[in-house]
Amino acid sequence: MDPDLTQKSLSFNSARFLISASKLDECPPDHGAEVAFAGRSNAGKSSALNAITANGKLARTSKTPGRTRLINFFSLNREHARLVDLPGYGYAKVSRDMKDDWQQHLGHYLNDRRCLRGLVLVMDIRHPLTDFDQMMVEWCEHNHLPLMILATKADKLKFGQAKTAMLGIAKKLKEYQCVEHLIMFSATSKRGVDECREALTHWLEASEQAPVEA
Repeated sequence: MDPDLTQKSLSFNSARFLISASKLDECPPDHGAEVAFAGRSNAGKSSALNAITANGKLARTSKTPGRTRLINFFSLNREHARLVDLPGYGYAKVSRDMKDDWQQHLGHYLNDRRCLRGLVLVMDIRHPLTDFDQMMVEWCEHNHLPLMILATKADKLKFGQAKTAMLGIAKKLKEYQCVEHLIMFSATSKRGVDECREALTHWLEASEQAPVEA
């Protein structure tokens, strides 16, 4: 292990594309620490990743939401620390068989990836807690996986409206132990970027953590 990579402070600006995988056996070796980003198509996941890494081209933003069906891995300047962009859910113009296959492989990643340290669930603050969002929250709760929620596109609302929306989300999630962070976020104004980076750093730098239960 390169000592320079283990001693450096974590920098999200260092994020670089590593590899894409369509199934679990194509993923990088299952050691180190990963944080995965999930979200319904159109929730602003790619824009959020680009804002967090200060790289407007890191994650592809598409006018056809849900086009990306691969699990994309990004390396950081700390050895074996990675960010993972999971396929967007919904809206994808693919066959049902292809969608079922894609969701099955996504399930394998979430259930079997031992180095997964936390999940970032990206949701549109104007349309929060969709069926998909609720399913992901329930999954994290069941598997004792730390969850961060980014309520994106906050710039689309007046601040008072955004605060009210955040209170509503928090009220609905108060019974869930897995929710460690609920962050008002805007890729446009960069609101919430620093708070998100701080939480990600804590997860990725945790040297020991109980593995996710299958």
